Amino acid sequence: MTSNVMTDDLSEILAALAKRGQPEATFRAIERLTKDRVGHQLFTLLRRDDDEVARIYSSRPAEYPVSGRKLMGPTPWGDLVLNRCTPYFGRDKAAIRWAFFDHQLIESMGLGSTINIPVVYDGTCIGTINLLDTEFHYCEQDVQRVEPLAPFLIPAFLEARRARR
Repeated sequence: MTSNVMTDDLSEILAALAKRGQPEATFRAIERLTKDRVGHQLFTLLRRDDDEVARIYSSRPAEYPVSGRKLMGPTPWGDLVLNRCTPYFGRDKAAIRWAFFDHQLIESMGLGSTINIPVVYDGTCIGTINLLDTEFHYCEQDVQRVEPLAPFLIPAFLEARRARR
């Protein structure tokens, strides 16, 4: 990625953070940037709430509505992403089946690969960026293309958590 692209991305994120209508403005900017960087057919943001995750943004709200919740903490995926703050890269449908109990819905949408990036604040995963596309769409380098965007979501995730209380 050239420095001009990164500078343009940074400018877009900073402009989004300054806009009224938070955290939605920031969520939309990160969705656009991830689409430009690696592509996706489904983009969601999940806020961590102990062992559950709550969907706070979805590019396809008909199939994956905002405020949907899943118990993910006690799963292998939850241990990896939520507890150990490690990104998850799932290249194919077998990886989707390993990670998500709702894999049938995911596959019915024509999706078969995923990238999940933890948003980490103060040493704790407070949420995740989730990208899904067709099987074999993503490669491991795509994780590194998306991961630098995660810290910019910290204020928006903290606001979403505060608004919940």
